[in-house]
Amino acid sequence: APPECPFCGEAAGRELEEHVRARHGHLLGAPGTGNGEQLYECPMCSLTCTNIQILEEHVDLHLEEHNFSEDIRDLELAQQLQAEEDEQQRSEEEKREREEFKKLQRQYGLDNSGGFKQQFLKNMEKEVDRGRMQPFEYHKRKADMMESLASGIDDGRTKTSGVIEALCKYYQSESKDVRRVWLSAEVDHFHSSLGDRGWGCGYRNFQMLLSSLLQNSFYNDCLRDTTLIPSIPKIQSMIEDAWREGFDPHGASHFNNRLHGSKAWIGACEIYSLLTSLRIKCQIIDFHKPTGPLGTHPRLFEWILHYYSADNEGGGAKVVCTSKPPIYLQHQGHSRTVVGIEEKKNKSLCLLLFDPGCSSQQMQKLLEQNSGGTGLRLLRKFVGSLKEKQYQIVAVDGVLSLEEKAARCCASQVLTSERIP
Repeated sequence: APPECPFCGEAAGRELEEHVRARHGHLLGAPGTGNGEQLYECPMCSLTCTNIQILEEHVDLHLEEHNFSEDIRDLELAQQLQAEEDEQQRSEEEKREREEFKKLQRQYGLDNSGGFKQQFLKNMEKEVDRGRMQPFEYHKRKADMMESLASGIDDGRTKTSGVIEALCKYYQSESKDVRRVWLSAEVDHFHSSLGDRGWGCGYRNFQMLLSSLLQNSFYNDCLRDTTLIPSIPKIQSMIEDAWREGFDPHGASHFNNRLHGSKAWIGACEIYSLLTSLRIKCQIIDFHKPTGPLGTHPRLFEWILHYYSADNEGGGAKVVCTSKPPIYLQHQGHSRTVVGIEEKKNKSLCLLLFDPGCSSQQMQKLLEQNSGGTGLRLLRKFVGSLKEKQYQIVAVDGVLSLEEKAARCCASQVLTSERIP
C-alpha cells in the first residue's frame, strides 16, 4: 500500500516528502523548552531537534530511506517478473525443442511407428478404401509380402532389368550430341513400394548395387551367403549384424543399434559398413562443398568420369560398357545410383542416374526400341542439376581379405570419408 502521511494519514505515495513540506511544514516546530529555546519534533520518530534545519535534514533521511525501500521493492518485483518471463520462455523453448525432435524422429523413421510391414499393410488398406485395389488383390499381396519377409528375399515387384543393355544399344545408334559414354556393369533398377515409400531410397539403392555385384563372378566368394536380393527388413538386419561386428559404433548409436522394424533412413556410412562387413572393398568420397559457380559440383562429375574411364576399357569406342559396379550417390534427404556418364561433344558432362523414385512403368519405357531419347530424361543429370550443398558417394573397388576387413573394422571406430577439397 502507498505510504501514509504521519500528520494527516493521507496516502501520499512517492510524493510523501513534497506532501509533508507543502501541507504540514508549519507543524514541524514544537513548543520551546523552559529556557525559551524552540524545539522541533520529528513527525516520524518523535526525535526532538533544536534547529529547524537539522530537523529538515533528519526528515529528509527518513524520506530517502522510504524512497530507497520503495526502489528495492520495485527492483525485487521487476526481478521476479523477469524470472517468471525467463521461466516461461525456457518452458516454451523446451516444448518447441521436444516437438521439433519428435518431428525429426518421424521424418527419419525413429518414432517407433512401425516399419516396412506396418506401412505396407496400412497403405494397402488405404488403396482398398479408395477403390484402387480389390480385396482379393489385397489378400494376395499380403500373403506375398509375408512370404518375402519370412524368407528375407525381395519379391521383385519393383525390379526392372535390362536397362543398361538397352542404353548401350541406344547410344550406338542414336544420340548424335554425345561424344562418348561410359556405362556401368549390368544393374537392375528397384523403386520404392507401398512399404518403404518416403524413406526406403537408401535400401533400394543398395539393392541396385548388390544386383550388379551378384552378376559379377569376381564377388562370388564375398556374396556366397547372399545369392538373392534381400528384402528391406533383411537389409536392416544385415546392417545391425555389421554394427555387432564393430563397424561404425558412432553411427549405430544414432539409431540406438536398431533398424529392423523401423522406418529409419540410412545413408552412405551404413552402406559402407554393410559392404565392408561382406568383404567388399569400397570407399566413401565426400564432396563437402560446391566446387563450381552457382553452387555446382564439377569435381563430383570429374571424379565419376575418372572412375569409369580410368581402366580405358573399350579403347576409343563411343559406347564403353565397363565392368565397373554402379556408384551410390547420397545427398541430404535422398540417394540415387550412378550407372554411367556422358561426355558431350561440347565437353560438358552428364550423369546417368537410377532413381528409386522412378516407377517400373517409367523405367520400362527405356526398354522400348521406339522410345528415342525421351526416356533418358529420367536418367540424365547435368552439372547444373546437382546443386545440393554436399554430396557423398560410395564406390566399390574390389574385394577385401579377412585381415583387411578386420583392419577396416578397427578404423571405422572413427569412420571418416575422404574429402575432395
